[in-house]
Amino acid sequence: MNAATIPVETTDPINARILAVSEDRIQGFSRDPFGDISRLCGVSLDRVIERIRAMLVAGTIRRVRQTLLATNLADGALCAWQVPPDKTEAAFDFMFQRDPFSGHVVIRSTDSATPGSSYRLWTTLKVPQGFSLEKHAALLADQVGAEKFRLMPAKKLFALGVGHVRRRAMEPGSRADALAEVIEVQVARLNDLEWRVLTALKREFAPEEIGSDLWRPRAAEAGVPLPVFFEVAEDLNARKVIGRFSTFLEHVKTLATGERVTKFNALFHWAVPPGRELEAGREVGRHHIMTHAYWREGGPEFRNVNIMGVAHGIDKETVLAHKAAIDRHLAEAGIDVGYTNVFWGGRSEIKPSEISPFAYADWCRSLGVNPAHLQS
Repeated sequence: MNAATIPVETTDPINARILAVSEDRIQGFSRDPFGDISRLCGVSLDRVIERIRAMLVAGTIRRVRQTLLATNLADGALCAWQVPPDKTEAAFDFMFQRDPFSGHVVIRSTDSATPGSSYRLWTTLKVPQGFSLEKHAALLADQVGAEKFRLMPAKKLFALGVGHVRRRAMEPGSRADALAEVIEVQVARLNDLEWRVLTALKREFAPEEIGSDLWRPRAAEAGVPLPVFFEVAEDLNARKVIGRFSTFLEHVKTLATGERVTKFNALFHWAVPPGRELEAGREVGRHHIMTHAYWREGGPEFRNVNIMGVAHGIDKETVLAHKAAIDRHLAEAGIDVGYTNVFWGGRSEIKPSEISPFAYADWCRSLGVNPAHLQS
């Protein structure tokens, strides 16, 4: 099959089988991620490589990369920004285009005026070790004219994995038999060798790099023999620094094929009684529809919500049906929800957050700011 005739739609049966695995089922570090994808989806290795490469070239897949558990590498938070309406779009552009330390950048809205609905701009934010998250956010607020911001670091994680293709036909209420595991948030300290390997490991792959011998060029980039590269990567994996190997779909924008992978992106909020956050988070995180679930403190700006999560879907009513099923499940588990809300995603851009302290110092200087002034 020549390149022009290789199907690149997510609905193609072979592509759908591949993507149902490659989006978020290759957890941790793998010496042979494409081989693992092949075995799990039942498609030959050559075909897996051919299809992923073609979908990446076509833009169906927006990036292929080894993700990191960045919460364990750098201080980070979900940040809600209150920006004057006439400055919101420009603030979005600045966060996306000019701040390498902002990852997800989303303009959100609620179905009616509710606590926190004036916070339209939402970002994820990480700063490298040694620098202050609060000072960085204050600098961004000054740059974009934000009136207020609320930093919400994750205290615990309960779900983390974006598999849109396998979630398409999921029934509301579908959940695991067991409670979700609690993922701890604890920043790891790395030496120079580990940073070199990690930097080479996390860089996204160009189409021509997609192949069976994936890591040998990255080991050379890190300046180490391949066995050393594997040893360091596997040690980082054991230390909960490595996330998953993933093919990320362009799930917000319309693809060249005319497809929309998802249409609605919902951030769910729940306020549960203090002391029951772990229990509630594990109940929410066991629901298969949740791509993210975490314990974050929303504070008085958001009616003291403390459990948050994200779900995606093509149909708004279906997304709300998933939310209603989770609400019923929490009630059945005896967990009182004092307040709940949904923040819908609109304009959205996603990029990996930079975590290098050297890049951070360079960025500060590009804005005419002394990096020492932003140290923690």
